Amino acid sequence: LIQSWKKYINHLNTFTKKREIMPIQYLKKSPKTSSTDDTKTREIVENILKDIEKNKEEGCIELTKKFDKYEGDIIVSKERIEEIKKKLDQKTKDDVQFSHERVRKFAEAQLKNYGQDFEVELSKGLYAGQKLIPINTAGCYVPAGRYAHIASAVMSVTTAKVAGVKNIIVCSSPKPGVGVHPTIVYTADLCGADLILNLGGVQAIAAMTNGLFGSAPADILVGPGNQFVAEAKRILFGKVGIDLFAGPTEIAIIADQYADAEIVAVDLVGQAEHGYNSPAWLFTTSKDLAEKVMKRVPELIAELPELPRTNAEAAWKDYGEVILCDTDEEAASISDEYAPEHLEVQTKNLEWFHKRLKNYGSLFVGEETTVAYGDKCSGTNHILPTKGAGRYTGGLFVGKFIKTLSFQRMTKESTELVGAAAARLSRYEGMEAHARTGDVRLRKYGFSN
Repeated sequence: LIQSWKKYINHLNTFTKKREIMPIQYLKKSPKTSSTDDTKTREIVENILKDIEKNKEEGCIELTKKFDKYEGDIIVSKERIEEIKKKLDQKTKDDVQFSHERVRKFAEAQLKNYGQDFEVELSKGLYAGQKLIPINTAGCYVPAGRYAHIASAVMSVTTAKVAGVKNIIVCSSPKPGVGVHPTIVYTADLCGADLILNLGGVQAIAAMTNGLFGSAPADILVGPGNQFVAEAKRILFGKVGIDLFAGPTEIAIIADQYADAEIVAVDLVGQAEHGYNSPAWLFTTSKDLAEKVMKRVPELIAELPELPRTNAEAAWKDYGEVILCDTDEEAASISDEYAPEHLEVQTKNLEWFHKRLKNYGSLFVGEETTVAYGDKCSGTNHILPTKGAGRYTGGLFVGKFIKTLSFQRMTKESTELVGAAAARLSRYEGMEAHARTGDVRLRKYGFSN
């Protein structure tokens, strides 16, 4: 703790010195910010979303009549698409294709060069590329309520450090008379934390976001937490980046008749102890295995110490599910529908499932591995998507701390095509000021539009 306090003082002095040598003068200061209207907007949007959740398609139709004064078909038919293709003038179609070709080429170059800097010539004299730049400050939240999550410090701080983040802040709930759990302090320091704060809960999230206690404001917040921490991150998202919208931890196991029922049951209980609302799901093609697991899980829970027993009992009672499937494909489909945070596969046909499965946070292939290995020390990150978010994102990785920033540069000659197309496209859209930024360059460089 003394060492952490010294680091904090040094960090504060450095931060103060930087502020002293970087004076700025506003020649024009905006009276408003991009967040000025957020509260009013949020209230309107929340009401609209509630209406649609209640009234479904009919709600969408009524709102479209109200706001857009449109009462036609919602789905654009194939016939309508073909009609537009025939009627739209060729010059407009050529300009749209011009834009499409360059965006497609750049996207293809990004895919080919994923995870690295590059530059490519999209057409004569038009160069575009990307640079990967680590964010400056990361705020890492390490839970220490029911359990001291030492591994969460490893997962977040280490990954940020490897990504090249210059300033890493760690917050964790303090215990009376002790402060942050000593092992969490040791772990955070070992992994590269620059500042460790005795703060937990919503106040920790707010402190890191707003740059309190001498730290720079965090550019991103990462790490698991309870529902209050998760909600604070959700509310502040936009002002600060976040890793993901996390819910209670989840486990799903796909198992067939060849799986070891004891191992399956133990692994389900292993995650259910996280909390009263931690889902544990079994997708199996074997009724015999399902019955053995359902009998064994309550017995295993009863053998646990009081706190994990209480959590696991409630989790299995209220959130546990066992789903009997006819085929491997059916098991894979239901798993992809659930998109579990942790997914174990204990079947004979491991390779097929590995290739087939698409939605999960982290996959554990075969009975030899288990979620706890990934949670603690095997190497993959345990900060993972929950509540079905595995359908659209993965978990924490170095890329979360690195901005992929695009750039472009052009020769004057390339403006003849690009400037003219941009000006015309802008006018198609009704954006005259956009169009004139192309016009002014075309005139300066001696081209006609």
